Amino acid sequence: MADKIRCAHILVEKMSTAQEVLDKLSKGESFAKLAGEYSMDGTRKRGGDLGYFGRGVMVKEFEDAAFKLEKGQVSGLVKTRFGYHIIMRLE
Repeated sequence: MADKIRCAHILVEKMSTAQEVLDKLSKGESFAKLAGEYSMDGTRKRGGDLGYFGRGVMVKEFEDAAFKLEKGQVSGLVKTRFGYHIIMRLE
């Protein structure tokens, strides 16, 4: 398993908003574009790109979901204390 992975995410407050974003992704909308429109954190300016990170850096729920993804794969909804994340594995 990789020591470090690179992911992007979209972070929203409400489950209904997260579901709306997932629906748009499933219809082929751009992850980066949706991150710029919806995400609540500073990564929105970079299309949600979190850069590279290893284990023990992110909150457990996020990390567990991120490390299970294959390159290019998008997670379902991942709830953490920060809100609802949709994660995409970049590398």
